[in-house]
Amino acid sequence: MAWTTTRWITLSTLLVACGDDAAPQATEGESSESGSSSSGPLDGTSAATTTGSADADGTGTTTAATESGDATGTTTGEPPWDGEPLPEGEPGQWQWVDIEGTECIDGSPTGLGVRRGEGDGLVIYFEGGGGCFDLATCTLYYASFANFDQTAFELLVPTLLSSGIFADEPGNPVRDWSFVYVPYCTGDVHAGDAEQSEVPGFLGQHQFVGYRNFGLDLERIGPTFPEPSHVLVTGISAGGYGAAYNYDRVATAYDYAGAPVTLLDDSGPPMGDDYIAPCLQETWRTLWGLDATLPVECDGCFDEGGWVIDLARYVRERHADQRFGLLSNLRDGTIRTFLSGGLNDCIGGLYLGADYEAGLVQLRDEVFADDPGFGTYYVDGIGHTFLPFPTYQSTEVSGVYLVDWIADLLDGNATHVSP
Repeated sequence: MAWTTTRWITLSTLLVACGDDAAPQATEGESSESGSSSSGPLDGTSAATTTGSADADGTGTTTAATESGDATGTTTGEPPWDGEPLPEGEPGQWQWVDIEGTECIDGSPTGLGVRRGEGDGLVIYFEGGGGCFDLATCTLYYASFANFDQTAFELLVPTLLSSGIFADEPGNPVRDWSFVYVPYCTGDVHAGDAEQSEVPGFLGQHQFVGYRNFGLDLERIGPTFPEPSHVLVTGISAGGYGAAYNYDRVATAYDYAGAPVTLLDDSGPPMGDDYIAPCLQETWRTLWGLDATLPVECDGCFDEGGWVIDLARYVRERHADQRFGLLSNLRDGTIRTFLSGGLNDCIGGLYLGADYEAGLVQLRDEVFADDPGFGTYYVDGIGHTFLPFPTYQSTEVSGVYLVDWIADLLDGNATHVSP
């Protein structure tokens, strides 16, 4: 039981805050900073794409998605799923399902959580909780990644998985939707496809196979929820990055259903090379095997050094008809801590809050300035993540409640809110 207690303490500490401003406070009496907004039909169509291991079954073979979004490479518009539906369950009750072939960083088997709702929407939620890419990060977080099974999952049900976005409360726009919980036990922001990988200075060989795991998950999710009215792909922290990284394959696979597929990234912002050091991005690419999971059509994704912002542009342009939302504290202390390892040519240093804020502003005002389908909700503070906590309902910025901004995003209206 000691390891489960350690996991809960580590996860809670990481997700709640880094620094003194643990709970972001509401701001009052200030005007909302409005950028572009858009509404209209979301037909879910998308162009073809290929990744080094884009197949939904996670086997590592190369699969092209057609104009119809059929990940099997056909043009019938039929569902692409080959897997069996998840077991039946009582609406409103979480259940754990072992998924054959999925594994944690230590090679132990894992699975996913599912909760059926009375509504016809679907939330795919990627868990966060750190990363493993050098001696310091692996030493700190490895124990929380190893051996995530039903016992570990059930500890979260009465806590994180019963509050915030998961709560059946008035005002929560997804309260009656079905939920799939994708655990985070690979340390690779759900993006990797590298077996027996070695981290310099950290003993052992490790399985960075988060991307492969989700491919296997998706083969079971699809036939379980074949015709949702709306799909929300979301996650927090490392899971925010994971949701963004895996968004393309979800949207492509569900293209046949014609439903909107919305991205909501909580505290996993893609930023330019001035804010996420290229040497750090190259470390992630090499250690986690990202050349096998990045889309081959992405210009710049395979250049030496930085690729994060190129991937963000590629996915956004490819799904320009869909709505993307980014939620972040302006000086998030947790993400700054992770990114600080890339400073001074990956020697490390102090990542200033002002620099992080500048990166978020650049993303909004320059990278996606002319994109009416991209929205942001920025909070003044150094706290970290909102969705699974009471702050989901209570956070207010410039007169706009976070939960209302999310409801608008799901309605097709992407707006910018900031202090």
